[in-house]
Parts: sequence; C-alpha cells; structure tokens
Amino acid sequence: MDSGVPHIPNLRIVLLGYRVGGKSTVGNLILGKQEFDTSKRTARCVEKEGEASQRKVTLVEAPGWWKGYRMEDTPDRDKREIVLSVSLCPPGPHALLLVVDVTDPLVAEYRNALKQHLELLGEKVWSHTIVVFTKGGWLGNTAMEEYIESDRSGLQWLVEKCGNRYHVLDKYRREDVQVTELLEKIEEMVAGNSGNHFHFDREILQKLEEKKMEDEKRKSMAIQAETYFDKTVNIDVNDVQKECVLGLALI
Repeated sequence: MDSGVPHIPNLRIVLLGYRVGGKSTVGNLILGKQEFDTSKRTARCVEKEGEASQRKVTLVEAPGWWKGYRMEDTPDRDKREIVLSVSLCPPGPHALLLVVDVTDPLVAEYRNALKQHLELLGEKVWSHTIVVFTKGGWLGNTAMEEYIESDRSGLQWLVEKCGNRYHVLDKYRREDVQVTELLEKIEEMVAGNSGNHFHFDREILQKLEEKKMEDEKRKSMAIQAETYFDKTVNIDVNDVQKECVLGLALI
C-alpha cells in the first residue's frame, strides 16, 4: 500500500446489491469463512465480524432488491432495512460495497432500479461506494476496463457514479490477495474522503428504528392472538368430543 494511505485497523463495511447478486458470497470471501447463509435470501440485515488481512472487519449485509423492480415495487420493510443497514456498524460504515454480477449487462431498467434503491441513502452515498464485480473469470482475456467501456455492458455509467472505484473478484486468483487489494481500495477511498466514514441523518434512522420496533410488536401480538385462538378452538373441540362420548355411553 502507498505510504500516504492510512491503515484502518477496524473496518466497517455494508454490502448492498440486488437479490441473488452474490452479496453473501462476497461477505464470506472477505471474512475467509462461511458466515453468511448463501442458501436463502437475506430478509433482514445480517451483521458479522471477523478478521481479514490484519484488520478487524465488521460486515453488514442488507436485503437486496429485484433487478428490474422500481423502488415503489420493493416492500417497505426491505427499503427500511437497506437504510438501517448503515446504523448497524456505528458510527457509520467506511465503505458501501455494491455487489454486481459482471455477467449481467446493466440495461436501463436495471440501472434505474439500482440508482433508486442506492439513493435511499442519499446522494452522498456514491462518494462512499465501491462496485464489486463478481464472476470476473467470465471475462476471459478481456480486460475489465475494456468491458466497462463496451456498449454491451452498460457499466460505464455505474463505475463513473462511484468515482471509477471498482474491484473484480475472480475465482481463478488467490482469495487472500483479492481481499487485501479490496480492503486497500477501501482505505484509499476513505483517505480521499478526508478520513470520513459515511454519515446518515440520525433522526431519520431513529424514526425508522421506532417504526421497525412497532411493526415487530404488532407482528408478535398477532402471533400470540392466533396461538390463543387455536388453543381455544382445540379446547372447544375437545369438550364437544368428550360430551359426545359421554352421551353415547349413557345411551
């Protein structure tokens, strides 16, 4: 690493992206072990901690969105979780990693969905975001720069929005080397942001957290009411059955 870039011993990172885009896989790669469940979708934010390249790392994976979904089509719960993800690694993440499958061309529909969902975190989100491309081996002998600039990829807009910051993960390269390079890019970005991490309005976060707690309380009460109803019905049925048996015995 360049001597002018400060080493960050405790990195805080949020993983963002569309569903089945590989966020959990990237998280496991960074931590060097299977911490995130790749067998099912992330319905709520998941926080994991570990060590990577002589750094302590806190990772938060946010729920994804469907690639072609407009923001209004995404459930409010998922949008709320995306915003709250940045509050789970206080005082805020050093980086947001936007995970993108390099084999999927970023057509206009996908691009609009990505922009809308990422900007739930505000316009400043782009200054703290690095694009992480998965399945880099698919490119073969084509250089990533060449592919980004090609008309068929649709990726140039995205990379430019993120200040030309991106990282390619390739299963044919050593994982530890790729992770070290990625973390160094994060440190370079933080240095470029005058050492600042990503900030989000605390008042908005507090309101969202309160709304989440209200929803969870309401859901818990509904489950309790349903359980009570089921037990009551079963008791009534049992009483009827007992009365029928008793009646038959007296005949």
